[in-house]
Amino acid sequence: MESMAGKRPALSWAVNLSAAALVLLWLIPTLGLLVTSFRDKDQILASGWWEAFFSSEQTERFRTDPGAQAQVGAEWVIEGVVLPKGADSVAAWGLKATEPGALAPGETVDLGDGASLTVNEDGSYRLVSQTEVEDDRRIFVQSEVPPSFTLDGYRRVLTGEGIDKAFFNTATVAIPATIIPILMAAFAAYALAWMEFSARGVLIAIIVGLLVVPLQLALIPMKILHSNLGISGYLGVWLAHSGFGLPLAIYLLRNYMAGLPRDIIENARVDGATEFQIFFKIILPLSFPALASFSIFQFLWTWNDLLVAKVFLPSKEQEVLTVGIAKMMGSKGGEWDLLAVAGFVSIVVPLIVFFSLQRFLVRGLLAGSVK
Repeated sequence: MESMAGKRPALSWAVNLSAAALVLLWLIPTLGLLVTSFRDKDQILASGWWEAFFSSEQTERFRTDPGAQAQVGAEWVIEGVVLPKGADSVAAWGLKATEPGALAPGETVDLGDGASLTVNEDGSYRLVSQTEVEDDRRIFVQSEVPPSFTLDGYRRVLTGEGIDKAFFNTATVAIPATIIPILMAAFAAYALAWMEFSARGVLIAIIVGLLVVPLQLALIPMKILHSNLGISGYLGVWLAHSGFGLPLAIYLLRNYMAGLPRDIIENARVDGATEFQIFFKIILPLSFPALASFSIFQFLWTWNDLLVAKVFLPSKEQEVLTVGIAKMMGSKGGEWDLLAVAGFVSIVVPLIVFFSLQRFLVRGLLAGSVK
C-alpha cells in the first residue's frame, strides 16, 4: 500500500482557487481606493477607477457670457472657449442635456430670433445675434480627456482639512486601547489556565457569555457611569475600548496558554520559580502568537471605530479619523477626490499592522483547537 505521506489532496486546486479569490476580493477595493485618491475630480465622476489609465469621454456644461458680447457692425457677437479641462479638442457638442453630442465640431445651429451658434473643434465658440443678447445659453461639450493624476487631494486633506490632527488623535486612542486590554487579559488568562482556585469554571463561563453582549447594549450605561465618576476624554474611551475588548482577549489567551506543555510549567515550579517568574519568562514569550493575534483585532477595531469615539470624545479637538471623514461626507459629499484620499489615509496604518502581524493571526486563532 502506497504511503499517504506527501500525497496532495484531490481538491487542493479548489482550496488554492478559493484563497486566491478571497485575496482578490479583499485587494480590489483597496486598489480602487488608492487609484481614485490620485485621480482628478472630473475624471472620478466621468469613469470608474479601472479606466484611470485610459482616455475617457467627458461631458461638461458651459454657459455663454452675455457680458462679453461686442457689437460688430449690425450684429452682436459673443466669443469664448468651451473646452473641458485636460481635453485637446471637442468631439461633439449640443444644446440639450438629453442630446449633449448631437452636433459636430464646426457645425452652426440656428437659435431662432436671428441668432446662431458655432462651436469649433478647438473649443472656441461664436454666437452671432441680430439683437443684443440678454440671456446666456447652455452648451454641452463632449471630448476625449487623457488620464490625469494629481497630489492636490493629498495636499488639501493633509494640510487643510484637519485630517493630520485627527490622525494623531486616532493613534492616541488606538495604541493605549490596544496595550491596556492585552496587559490585563494576559494576567487573567494565565490565572484561569494554570492557577487553581474556586469558581474558576464560573469565571470562564461568564467571560464566554460576555462575548455575545452587544456593544450598543452597554454603551449608554457605561457613558452614565463615566459621567458619575467624572471620567472623560481619552481616559474614558481607553477604558471603554478595554472593557469591550477584554472578553475576547481573555478567551483567546486562555485557550492558547492552556495548550502549552504542562511539563514546562511544572518543572519551573519544581525549580522554585514563582508565578510571576513563570508568567514573564515562560508564558509570555510562548504566547506571542496569541498576543499578536488579539493585537490585530483590537487595533483594527479601535482605529476604525466611530460609535465609541463619537460618544466618549465629543470635543472637536479630540476628533478621530472616522469622525472627520463622516463630517467630510456631509460637507464635501460631491468632492470624491478628497473623500478617497481621506479614506485611503485612514487605512494605511491598519494595513501596515495587519501585514506585519498576519503570520501570527492563524496560529493565535487556532490556539487550543487541537491537541
